[in-house]
Amino acid sequence: MEWSADGTPEEKLSRMTHRFAGNPLDRGERERRDEQWIDEQKAHPASRFLPVCDLNILISNGASPELRWLSAEEKAQLGLDANVFFLGSYRGSSHFVIDVSGQNAAISQLCDNGECKFEDARTAGENLNALEAGMVAQARSQVAWHSRHGFCSVCGEKTHAERGGGVRRCAACGSEHFPRTDPVVIVVVHDGERCLLGQSRNRAAFRGNRFSALAGFMDQGESIEEAVAREVMEESGIRISNVRYHSSQPWPFPSSLMIGCHAEAASTEIAMDDEEMADVRWFSRDEVLLALEGRSSELTVPSPIAIAHHLLKAWATGDIDPR
Repeated sequence: MEWSADGTPEEKLSRMTHRFAGNPLDRGERERRDEQWIDEQKAHPASRFLPVCDLNILISNGASPELRWLSAEEKAQLGLDANVFFLGSYRGSSHFVIDVSGQNAAISQLCDNGECKFEDARTAGENLNALEAGMVAQARSQVAWHSRHGFCSVCGEKTHAERGGGVRRCAACGSEHFPRTDPVVIVVVHDGERCLLGQSRNRAAFRGNRFSALAGFMDQGESIEEAVAREVMEESGIRISNVRYHSSQPWPFPSSLMIGCHAEAASTEIAMDDEEMADVRWFSRDEVLLALEGRSSELTVPSPIAIAHHLLKAWATGDIDPR
């Protein structure tokens, strides 16, 4: 997949394949270092605030859903006592996410008129336009990380947010803690006219005839190629060669980066890990093509919101680097 940093957010978005990868916000690394600037932006009339409740996103409740941003005035009227984190700037406005979890009075005011609702981020990501879905990925991941890092992992004392939420600092020992993203490799292994798909035993969604690409978290001290080879061997017993990077996708559940690859099979006899996998099978190109079109009774594959769908489509249609 080709990508360039040049162009407007909309032009860059047109080159994106994956949902959650179209975030247009300028994260303002230099600006956010100025705490006074952050405070000024929180009160600025042009600033916008995205409410998040228990990691669900506030969206308009109409035929064409949109993110429901609050103005600084609306935020003040709600009397919120909530964490606010800077996301970035877009079209001259500073954008923040505000965690309203537990703010029951404010939540009622936001939703009682029926014009908007809190929706889980996956559903919101499927229904919103791609630019807003990209903002959702950042907002959800940011709130999820802050909710889990209120205490220092070095000394155990409380931490506080700085740089608009770009770091948490421990007042006791001075340690800085930065938001983390967990890299996950996901790969479609093929032997020519067949590809290898599996069902994770730990994911209830993958039951019946639903299969996906093999995937797993990268370990410390691994290259992408090494992680792909290890995960495939652990889950299926298949040896691989010629690992090729395809594309990547932010996956805000809670905050992963899916690193999509293709690889060639160097062996074909499956020796599945029964503790981790419920099933691993080879599927023909024709079976996968039918499944991608929703016309197979034997195989169901992930929807286009997931990078696995696009990895499978690229392989099944021959749109991968043949080297």
